[in-house]
Amino acid sequence: MNATELLAAHFKANPHIITGKVVDINAITDKLYQLDFTEANAELTPGLVTNTSAFSNWVGQKLSNCNCRYGIGGYMEHRTVYTRSALFNTGNEPRRLHLGVDIWGDANVPVYAPLNGMVHSFADNDHFGDYGPTIILKHDLEGLTLYSLYGHLSRGSLSSLSKGQTIKANQQIATFGNAAENGSWPPHLHFQLMLDIGDAYGDYPGVGYYSEKDKYLQNIPDPELILHFAELIKY
Repeated sequence: MNATELLAAHFKANPHIITGKVVDINAITDKLYQLDFTEANAELTPGLVTNTSAFSNWVGQKLSNCNCRYGIGGYMEHRTVYTRSALFNTGNEPRRLHLGVDIWGDANVPVYAPLNGMVHSFADNDHFGDYGPTIILKHDLEGLTLYSLYGHLSRGSLSSLSKGQTIKANQQIATFGNAAENGSWPPHLHFQLMLDIGDAYGDYPGVGYYSEKDKYLQNIPDPELILHFAELIKY
């Protein structure tokens, strides 16, 4: 049983665990755009993805053209966009496998905790291509420990946090950061779930080695179990 199957079974066995929202969304009126950051997308030229302003404009135009509130995608996606930063090119194999889900939108979009929990850790991972401001929450789900990570936040999101702070489901915890503070990316949220994070503090890999995909699947559940976005993807 992989991590997604384990978490899905746990939710089914404990139906009183109600998941909340991560971003504001109206299931009746909102539409989502599925963004593709794999080599199959010929629009993602090196000149585009290395130019943060041009990259941001490209994402914004995609959403505007289809009147979509957010762009979505990325879980276990083998991406080419990480060529933009040396951060992902260390070692014998470059890191290209995206481990969470990205929600693309405007800077300052509110971010919420979908489950009751506590602040495990937070940090400003301030490097080109990195998360920028990051929050990790810890959730005790009736005997199953789950961690949720929120990356590419605004710096103000970290200002009133403390380790061990109690967080309630649907409580606003952050906002999307802009490119000047979020690791130089178009505004978006990296949302990721983990069953175990070891001794990680304020940071946990959001991009891994494609050759280790099977290993990641044992620890990193599909965020769709919480987001419930599949039916809202229109493009």
